Amino acid sequence: MKMMKFWLLLVYTGLSTSGFAQRLATLEVTLPRSNHQQSAPVQVNLAGLTSLSDSNLSLVEVRGNTRISVLYQIEKTKERILHWNVENTDTKTTKRTYELRLGVKVKTPPTVKTVDKNGTLQVQANGKDLLQYNYRTVYPPTGIDTAFKRSGFIHPLWSPRGQVLTRIQAPDHYHHYGIWNPWTHVLFEGDTVDFWNLKDRKGTVRFAGVVSKTNGPVFSEYQVKQEHVAFKKGGKEKVALNELQSVRVYQPGNADYYIADVTINLTCASASPVRLLTYRYGGFGWRATEKWNKDNSEILTSGGKTRKDADGSTARWCMVQGQLDNDYAGAVMMSAPTNYNHPEPLRVWPETQNGKGDVFVNYSPTKNKDWLLSPGQTYTLRYRLLVFNGRYTHEQAESSWQYFSQPPTVSVKRK
Repeated sequence: MKMMKFWLLLVYTGLSTSGFAQRLATLEVTLPRSNHQQSAPVQVNLAGLTSLSDSNLSLVEVRGNTRISVLYQIEKTKERILHWNVENTDTKTTKRTYELRLGVKVKTPPTVKTVDKNGTLQVQANGKDLLQYNYRTVYPPTGIDTAFKRSGFIHPLWSPRGQVLTRIQAPDHYHHYGIWNPWTHVLFEGDTVDFWNLKDRKGTVRFAGVVSKTNGPVFSEYQVKQEHVAFKKGGKEKVALNELQSVRVYQPGNADYYIADVTINLTCASASPVRLLTYRYGGFGWRATEKWNKDNSEILTSGGKTRKDADGSTARWCMVQGQLDNDYAGAVMMSAPTNYNHPEPLRVWPETQNGKGDVFVNYSPTKNKDWLLSPGQTYTLRYRLLVFNGRYTHEQAESSWQYFSQPPTVSVKRK
């Protein structure tokens, strides 16, 4: 009960169906087969199912004659999408049954929220910080070239127990910014542009505005605009790519892990195409905490590669974990099957990096081939971070990716 307290409010026992408000639909969830417990976010479109307002709906899980009230969240975009979490407490069965009912929604304050604070968007759950997006420009330390300034990145990324998993502005690479996604070798209007290596003064990525913030009992999401800016000759600037980045953080399923989904939508900002040229790194990267080195951390990929041989390999997921003070923590970084050049090539620093084995991992879809982005098209990359405390196995990481790549299905039966 303790593990599920975030979404279980009321337990009704020993009552027949007639003892409840009118049933509008039965929702049957089919989970991926797994030997490992997972909290699975699920969703169903309410179009054609009900037009009742949120306050007139309730959701319950059916377990024999027992009904358990479930926290849900309705996303209102072009259509109304019902979201809730399924806690897979019984790995012997892959079926869960829910009922959407006419009834008074239990009023609860949002438990996952995004707070705008001092130039950052901080995602918090149950009073704990989970991740922070920095939209204010962050300058390097005094005396360091101001070309290294940057906005639009995630740092800190915290473990569920509060350890910091990211690092910015390391003296060896002042242009490293926690979790961020610039491209390194780019052809734009006849020039080769570098949005990654800021010291070269060829380009950068900048925050360009907050689009939306959503809070609720199931997830919190922020959407921001970012611009990939090319520095032209004569001091002129031109935006090459517009980016809409969405980060959705789900209510932690228990005290040991949480999920953050990152969606990156890229469009050409002008009539000029953008060609992301083949290069050994670039794209979605993670500079890990300075507390990790070759002796107290480990890297493992979906292909069974370790730090010794992961660089240049392709992977559905890449996991980094290690000792942090008297605890252990890490994250599984997952690539969606729909991503360009999936399974994506990896850039992984060797054990000899900086003489001690500093940790950096990067999904680089253009590591072994170009990617042409044409005007009028939207190009989407999706990643999931499963952030955890404790030690994760290959089997657990693979199970997590299966939940991401093949989300639970929901079948709907009216009444």
